Amino acid sequence: MTPPEPPGHRAPCAPGAPREPRSSRDRILARVRAAVAGGPDAPAPDRDYLTSHTPDDPDALADLLHANLTEYRAVVHRTDEAGLPALIARLLADHGARSVAVPDGLPDGWLRAADAERRTDEGPLTARRLDETDAVVTGCALAIAETGTIVLDGGPGQGRRALSLIPDLHVCVVRAPGQIVASVPRALPRLDPARPLTWISGPSATSDIELHRVEGVHGPRRLEAVLLTGVCR
Repeated sequence: MTPPEPPGHRAPCAPGAPREPRSSRDRILARVRAAVAGGPDAPAPDRDYLTSHTPDDPDALADLLHANLTEYRAVVHRTDEAGLPALIARLLADHGARSVAVPDGLPDGWLRAADAERRTDEGPLTARRLDETDAVVTGCALAIAETGTIVLDGGPGQGRRALSLIPDLHVCVVRAPGQIVASVPRALPRLDPARPLTWISGPSATSDIELHRVEGVHGPRRLEAVLLTGVCR
């Protein structure tokens, strides 16, 4: 006598037989594929549009990025490489930051004037330790002038996504003009879609409840953006 099959058991498919989809996702995708099978290929998208509405001038792009970041309630500063360590130290002190997260690859000199405790992400930092950290200083992958957006991709000097989302203060350095592009269409070819991209337009904020703006819900309440001038890379 053949023993009964255990609950949830599926008999193996016969050789060459189509495998039955097992998840809702598989079933939905199978139905979509069946519905479009034999149909015409989708036409290529029309790319005949302006990729930028801004003059291709580095100073104009920096000014536009500055204005749009400010519109999103970020605080924007400008300095050169010689003045950057003192500026970062002042920003951390002004916000009362006693500890700062340091992503792998952050240039050593950026924090040399800061008194805050430096917490590297080697290990990495636990969720509790990161939640107890007052600030983070990062670089970025690039910044988009027309939208006032800073993009992080987890590269050197940026770290994993949690570093820029959990501390209450984010000091982000943008190299100008090298990392500033005019628009999203010009940004995308410079980004790797396989990397963990984080798009930042001002401090984290939401107005979901009765249209009252609340900052710091999904990320830092305070964003200090530093345009590091005279850097072309």
